[in-house]
Amino acid sequence: MPLLLIGFLLRMSGLIWLGIILFSASLIFALVTLPVEFNASRRAVKTMEKDSYFTAADVAGSKQVLTAAASTYLASAFVSLAQLLRFIGLANRNDRR
Repeated sequence: MPLLLIGFLLRMSGLIWLGIILFSASLIFALVTLPVEFNASRRAVKTMEKDSYFTAADVAGSKQVLTAAASTYLASAFVSLAQLLRFIGLANRNDRR
């Protein structure tokens, strides 16, 4: 993000595109971690279901919270993708000037 900001302020196209590439790398990392997060939540619920220590209400509540937590990663990835597309559009507009 700092490279993008500095690139836009100084109108340095190369710096803007470097920032976009690095931002894309962070988006790819977020997308790779999505299945890991959902799998971890699923395994946690299965473990709780097998353990006699937890009640059905505990498992249901935990499942709801873990699903919501995993969904925040999904929402974050969508927001990052939208931001990336916006940055690419701004960079293209900046290149035309």
